[in-house]
Amino acid sequence: MVCLGNICRSPLAEGILMSKLDSKKFQVDSCGTSSYHIGEKPDRRSIETAKKYGIDISNQRAAQFKISDFDTYDFIYPMDKANYYDIIKLARSEKEKEKVRLILNELYPNQDLDVPDPYYGGEQGFEDVYEMLNKACDHLVQKL
Repeated sequence: MVCLGNICRSPLAEGILMSKLDSKKFQVDSCGTSSYHIGEKPDRRSIETAKKYGIDISNQRAAQFKISDFDTYDFIYPMDKANYYDIIKLARSEKEKEKVRLILNELYPNQDLDVPDPYYGGEQGFEDVYEMLNKACDHLVQKL
């Protein structure tokens, strides 16, 4: 799960998906394409939103996307087109590019919709993002 700073959307996506999967069978992680927040906890509003739904993301720490992530993960889900293109630029092959998929395309194929960044908005923006990601993760679980 990838967003820009790895403090709002992708930590929520990681927490939501992990809450729905068997941790012995699946590895889920998140990161950002930027280095702005490396080592920081998720945004307080992401932590609070996740907690509201029984998910604890407070132990996550922001990390930056690395080329080696293509070797580690089968699927890479950016939250928006800007991060999608930043990741695609780092791909070393077509096979790696095929791993990268906009997360909302899981719900709305080929529509290339963005999960909006709630950072500069209010609490409702985090709630809206949670709902989008929760639906997308339900769909992902069915596929996996």
